[in-house]
Amino acid sequence: MSKTAILEIDGKQYEFPVIKGTENEEAIDINKLRDLTGFITLDPGYKNSGSCTSKITFLDGELGILRYRGYAIEDLAEKADFLEVSYLLIFGELPTAAQLVQFETDIRKHTLVNEEMKNIIDGFPRTAHPMGVLAALTSALTAFNPKSVNVDNEKEMYHAVCKTMGKFLVIATWTYRKSMGYPLNYYDNTKGYVENFMRLMFQLPTQPYMDNPVVIDALDKLFILHADHEQNCSTSTVRMVGSSQAGLFASISAGVSALWGSLHGGANQAVLEMLEEINKNGGDIDKYMAKAKDRNDPFRLMGFGHRVYKNFDPRARIIKKAADEVLATLGVDDPILDIAKKLEAAALEDEYFKSRNLYPNVDFYSGIIYRALGIPTDMFTVMFAIGRLPGWIAQWKEMRENKEPIGRPRQVYTGATLRDFEKK
Repeated sequence: MSKTAILEIDGKQYEFPVIKGTENEEAIDINKLRDLTGFITLDPGYKNSGSCTSKITFLDGELGILRYRGYAIEDLAEKADFLEVSYLLIFGELPTAAQLVQFETDIRKHTLVNEEMKNIIDGFPRTAHPMGVLAALTSALTAFNPKSVNVDNEKEMYHAVCKTMGKFLVIATWTYRKSMGYPLNYYDNTKGYVENFMRLMFQLPTQPYMDNPVVIDALDKLFILHADHEQNCSTSTVRMVGSSQAGLFASISAGVSALWGSLHGGANQAVLEMLEEINKNGGDIDKYMAKAKDRNDPFRLMGFGHRVYKNFDPRARIIKKAADEVLATLGVDDPILDIAKKLEAAALEDEYFKSRNLYPNVDFYSGIIYRALGIPTDMFTVMFAIGRLPGWIAQWKEMRENKEPIGRPRQVYTGATLRDFEKK
């Protein structure tokens, strides 16, 4: 027998169906609430509201579970590469060996960015934040690809996916090259996707660039861990913008802007800024641990705990190992990274943090890796965007295929009531 929920307003009862997801999550379907009662719900931040049903990502914050299309994040990080996981997220199943080779081949066909895009990036000052430049460049891709994608045409949708994956990586790295005053690099179709990221970022015309397999493996894992995370702010933005039937590039550009915020994708940048503050003030770990425990002190320990995970962030366990390997391989001598390691060790042993599940999260470790690789802090969110791209595409594709209605939240008006117009 299916469950129902009863809502009583002024003595009158209304019945609403309860739906259950495949992982036994339950939700009250209030789709007809306003039609039946004249009322709406008020839920600032949508903390208790489901905006859609989705088959892409399952997240259980209490148990520390993250799965893409039913596959545990631990298995994917260990056994798959980023393009394999991208294919899984976007198309629903893991690719065969032949499909994966074809996917990478087809992405390579679209890695050349129109030369006129350079005119757009040249219009920005070198001091422009890379995320602002990336949002603009992503939106500008629409001008060079004006035809809207027919999501019901499988071949056309696949072509759009490959084009987006190919071009976004290149323009993302161009934001760094612009800020450094370096010449813009081009994708090398003889190399893999993640290897190309490092070359696009760091290869200089004056010397050869040598790949480091430990670094490539760590970045591959980081991109996988960031690839999707259910209905977060940027993903919901992509779906909301796409619900108006805005194109893929425009919707992803909106997602980039949402990700830019310090409460979302800027978290790993905030970690490094905190570490730099600690270093600047003498590097006293105990002092800052005490400040973090003091409720009257505005200082917050960034990179510890998570608003969704009430347990250990499953992604943090995976990337901690990669961070240790990167630091050991590169042998970086950096006081900031030394402070990070001491802070991590102290927090993992401190009962105050353990009792509150304030464990290091993925942002803490990703910031350490990026710092070790010489990536500037204002590029950290761009790194996040590269990883999140397949998730945004998958969510946009699912929303359009499901023919979801245009997003249009309601409000409770609290302003002035009707008043007569009089000139002041």
